[in-house]
Amino acid sequence: MADDLAVAVRAYEQARAAMTGARAEADRIVVEAKDEITTTRSRLAKAIVEAARNGTRQVDIVRATGYTRERIRQILRAGGVEAS
Repeated sequence: MADDLAVAVRAYEQARAAMTGARAEADRIVVEAKDEITTTRSRLAKAIVEAARNGTRQVDIVRATGYTRERIRQILRAGGVEAS
């Protein structure tokens, strides 16, 4: 009986340790994904501003990005382009 208890306790502790390790890995992946989103969002904003400066119509930028016209205007204003 005591052996069964000891085996069960060890199995439980191993399972908890594995979960803790998995959680740490998941947290790391989430942090990396958030960093990637920040980087790519900035890159997209720069591309939107550049496209507008090169004459791309806002409606075409909206279609390409899925952003609203207002969001495109905000990005353009922040990039120094007066949106129409």
